[in-house]
Amino acid sequence: MQDLSHIRNFCIIAHIDHGKSTLADRLLELTATVEKRDMQAQLLDSMDLERERGITIKAHPVTMFYTAKNGRRYTFNLIDTPGHVDFSYEVQRSLSACEGALLIVDATQGVEAQTVANTYMAMGQNLALIPVLNKVDMQNAHIEEVENQLEEILAIPAKDSYKVSAKTGLGVDALLEGIVEHIPPPKSTGDKVRALVFDSTYDVFRGVVTYVRVVDGSFKMGDRIRMLSTGQDYEVKEVGIFTPDPEKVDQLGPGDVGYFIGNIKDPSEIKIGDTVTLARFPTQDPLPGFKEIHPMVFSGIYPINTADFEKLKVSLEKYKLNDSSFSYMPENSIALGLGFRCGFLGLLHMEIVQERLRREYDVDIISTYPNVIYRVFMTDGSMEEIENPTKLPDPSRISKLEEPMIKAFIICQNEHIGDLMQLIMDRRGAIEKTESLDTRRVMLTCTLPLNEILIDFQDKLKSISRGYASMDYEHAGYQESDLVRMDILVHGEPVEAFSCILHRSKSEGRGRQLCAALKELIPPAMFPIALQAAVNKKIVARETIRALRKDVTAKCYGGDVSRKRKLLEKQKEGKKRMKQVGNVSIPQEAFVKVLKGGVE
Repeated sequence: MQDLSHIRNFCIIAHIDHGKSTLADRLLELTATVEKRDMQAQLLDSMDLERERGITIKAHPVTMFYTAKNGRRYTFNLIDTPGHVDFSYEVQRSLSACEGALLIVDATQGVEAQTVANTYMAMGQNLALIPVLNKVDMQNAHIEEVENQLEEILAIPAKDSYKVSAKTGLGVDALLEGIVEHIPPPKSTGDKVRALVFDSTYDVFRGVVTYVRVVDGSFKMGDRIRMLSTGQDYEVKEVGIFTPDPEKVDQLGPGDVGYFIGNIKDPSEIKIGDTVTLARFPTQDPLPGFKEIHPMVFSGIYPINTADFEKLKVSLEKYKLNDSSFSYMPENSIALGLGFRCGFLGLLHMEIVQERLRREYDVDIISTYPNVIYRVFMTDGSMEEIENPTKLPDPSRISKLEEPMIKAFIICQNEHIGDLMQLIMDRRGAIEKTESLDTRRVMLTCTLPLNEILIDFQDKLKSISRGYASMDYEHAGYQESDLVRMDILVHGEPVEAFSCILHRSKSEGRGRQLCAALKELIPPAMFPIALQAAVNKKIVARETIRALRKDVTAKCYGGDVSRKRKLLEKQKEGKKRMKQVGNVSIPQEAFVKVLKGGVE
């Protein structure tokens, strides 16, 4: 049996902006994985978007070699993970490929909502946790207070924590020794090859690059491998590790984290969480993979120029390979033409996908109002799941509607608790309990409809709390609610791109907002245009775009006033006739503005 005692597989988990990527930089520097001259801040965040926003979007694996004080040379396989709640699926996949985790807590901010969520996720996978207090060199660091939070909130002994400054490198040497000491080496249980697929990317020249963590056995270039979920066989063209750039190696053995490139033509053939085995000696025991991820937020994505539809289709296929939690299907809209109905994990995920499509694939797109999946129970006893408002059946056939709920954990300062409770209640939420974390902060546990946090909840949360509040949430099933579909009628014709499903109490306000926004954006015609918001054929809001007026009496000078009146009556008749047959063309800018920016 191969000796695996020199391998350590671990990931870094933390709340967003607590210093994961900066600590990864110091580890790369101290293990001499990256030359000093090639070093740059947040080295593993290779995407422009990650650097601009200062967030990690994708998990990044890297292999480092470290000579410990005991003289032995160790192989460290590190996976840097995202911190935002929308990317918790990336974190879950990274945890499955590791035996341990570095739990980073910012000594100036303390335990945050996602720190709690990620810790429980790691404990659920039985990983060895090493608590790390970062930014201890800052003047406003509360080290003792944060140690108390570790013990009280997370039940982690404070004496086990390492105090470091990822920026200056203080204490990182001791942490490297701690990784050797506290994280167990991987175990191999059999000779038959088993490797876990935890990510994949698409390379234009080489095709599909599949990221794997090998659990048992080894494979090399030229071997024929099999994907257990599909039963497909492929020939391995190259195997390698990340240092952090891809580096070719002879073979991948037990405990290794790396990649392989095979003759895989179709990106959809790779399933994240699948088990790779040898085609000659296949294993019958697949590794515990990941649960199938279900999108929670849906939105239509359409090309601004309809001629770009094929380009958008190809771009989505390629993007899907880089992000297995994204889903899409074709959709047709009268107003916007051909496009796709896309599913996302959350609103930040939706924003990132759209931005990456624009940048990496150079596609000009607009998206429709985001929606969630509703359950519609019919009077005949059947149930349908609907994510597109236009597919909602006639109200006479519906017995009840259910909407998805979330359980949210919000950590905030004591002085903001009243305003935050008001915000939660305004969004139809219910507060279950409040817990004091320390003398300054409190944790609110509440249930909210997912639909209510889609648009601007996070922004409002941050502005009320002056940026101090943090939120994490988990899905909490479905709940019956008084939901209605609201249509926007322009000159009596419904425009499906603006249709949305929302709570009856919110329909009038939302209708007024949309009508007012469209009044500014739709150019006037020769006849008045009615903009109406309708719920179940009942008008709840209305705006009128005044008609353009041509001065038909300009040529009439002198004479009796009846001549002018006659011309005005003739014009009125003409406008009445035009109003009956007139078509209103809504400019593309109106759709783009309302759908892109929402309405204030």
